[in-house]
Amino acid sequence: MIKAIKVMTLSSLLAASALYGVSTAACTGCHGANFEKSAMGKSKVVKDMSKEEIVKALKGYKDGSYGGAMKGLMKGQVASLSDADIDAIASSIKGGDAKAPAKTEAPAKAEAKVVDINAKVADKARLEKEDLGNKKEVDETVLGLRKTSLFNEDVKPNNGKFDRPAPGAAPKFERAYVNAPPMIPHSVDGLLPITKDNNQCLGCHMPDVAKGVGATPIPPSHFTNYRPETVLKDGELVKEGKKVGLKGDIGNVGDIKLAKAKKLNHLYQGRFNCSQCHAPQANIDTAVGNTFKPDGLTDEFKTHSNLVDMMNDGVE
Repeated sequence: MIKAIKVMTLSSLLAASALYGVSTAACTGCHGANFEKSAMGKSKVVKDMSKEEIVKALKGYKDGSYGGAMKGLMKGQVASLSDADIDAIASSIKGGDAKAPAKTEAPAKAEAKVVDINAKVADKARLEKEDLGNKKEVDETVLGLRKTSLFNEDVKPNNGKFDRPAPGAAPKFERAYVNAPPMIPHSVDGLLPITKDNNQCLGCHMPDVAKGVGATPIPPSHFTNYRPETVLKDGELVKEGKKVGLKGDIGNVGDIKLAKAKKLNHLYQGRFNCSQCHAPQANIDTAVGNTFKPDGLTDEFKTHSNLVDMMNDGVE
């Protein structure tokens, strides 16, 4: 009876934690589904720690008294956790949900190279074969992306594999063009979706943390507000100090070239939803080749951006 009550109490605690977004799901992206990994090759293997050690570590991260290389990252992850939340997480990890093989190796450190994800789809032989303009006859099976007869309804989607390495263990992807948003090279298990109260990306990619954990830092452009200052004054809509109308007509805003950039000391909220531009990649065979050739994509710009310096390009 006592055992049953304990189980019910723990279950209720874990359910309450999950209700408020507190669970171990967000941890698995770095620590592994069974907490068998050394996060980014730097942390302890959590499955080998006792519940008391886990609780002590999480509370220490929260008050700043614990941690080494991962200290800055983890402080942001646990800042909103209560003591009950921390106890629930530790209980969940040690309660059987996170059993792992007796011995596992830490993930390899990311190689210092960039992966060109378009290499195979831009293959010269493939592009020549797919060039319909040079064919005297074009079969119906190559007209669309389905690569089968238009009368055949037995078409299955080409399922991709999203089993990417954990954060810190994957080489970066080459950018598609100059200042293109970099794509996510690592697993996002437990990291998505991003909500207004929970953005796991910030734990690694904020500039003051990124260098220590080997992550790409969020660029200065994301700490800048480029939107025009808009107010309602005397019944008129005013953008950047210029009336653009409201009564019956929104007015002409074409002469407002660019808002004055406002540098901030915090992440601009318009950039908060990282995954609307940065996306995880699947290992998948594309339906057609890629003939796009970026202009000016030097080795430097394959991994870096100067967007904050080029925001006015073509405007001023």
